[in-house]
Amino acid sequence: MVNHMTMARKEVLVQLDETLVEQLDTMASQLGTNRSALLRRAAAALITAHEERLADEAMRIAYRDAPQDSIFIQAALQLARENTPPW
Repeated sequence: MVNHMTMARKEVLVQLDETLVEQLDTMASQLGTNRSALLRRAAAALITAHEERLADEAMRIAYRDAPQDSIFIQAALQLARENTPPW
């Protein structure tokens, strides 16, 4: 996962069209931040989403290769029925 602690930064040149820059600046202003901070947050969110997608895929593969025993599934369903809040 991405570490959000402050650490040494490296300046990176990214080319964006004018419309995208204006949209980023507007959003940054609305969020009380600046373009660089907004782009750092966006990059971190993109990396986190990608890592989560990879983890989900790995879990799907693991369950496909070694599916849960049906007795465990039935027990889990029964526990869920017995412990589900009434709302």
